[in-house]
Amino acid sequence: MSLAPPEADGPLLRERLRTARLYFVCEALPRGEEPEALLRAALSGGVDIVQLREKELGRDGVERSARTFRRLCDTYSALFIVNDDPHLAIACDADGVHLGQDDASVAEARALLGPDALIGHSTHSEEQISATAAEPVDYISVGPVWETPTKAGRPAVGLSLVKYAAKSASSPFFAIGGIDSSNAPEVIRAGARRLAAVRAIRDAADPAAAAGSLRHDLALVWESAPGG
Repeated sequence: MSLAPPEADGPLLRERLRTARLYFVCEALPRGEEPEALLRAALSGGVDIVQLREKELGRDGVERSARTFRRLCDTYSALFIVNDDPHLAIACDADGVHLGQDDASVAEARALLGPDALIGHSTHSEEQISATAAEPVDYISVGPVWETPTKAGRPAVGLSLVKYAAKSASSPFFAIGGIDSSNAPEVIRAGARRLAAVRAIRDAADPAAAAGSLRHDLALVWESAPGG
């Protein structure tokens, strides 16, 4: 059961999404270890949203880890999202679900989760970004900006799609894919105001510092456009 207050539903969740800057995608057992230490470090470093993305572990194991994700997100006032499966989002008491292009439709997820849940959608092209304008979606991801082993086989979209999203996306968007402290400024200059990371935080020697570095890069532009 979530420790979040009742008023965290609906409008408050969306306000927290509006001001969110840094999104961390993490397996149920990152590097084969329990997730608590990594999540605490990431959240203390400035992560606003944590997505539980697990492709290998069985359902029981995912739900077991999800209890840690939920508890720590509540502790740090972060949003908790589950990947792919709206039924799993319900079982894990998540704030919402993030859908890929081959998952259930946004409309199906909205019908199942109701009006208060957050729904994100992955996009990889101008056409997919444009299509989200007609969907009951709360945010989108745009990428992979650079090729990444977390999305093996999917070609990089480059900075041009980030620039397109900055001009055309009707929902808040998070740039994702191979982003770390060395290239985050390029992505931000292309128009991104929100970043998502996997390896840059998960595999860092100091995950809190890695998150803090990305957060610092974002703060430089958010000071002039808070909550954009």
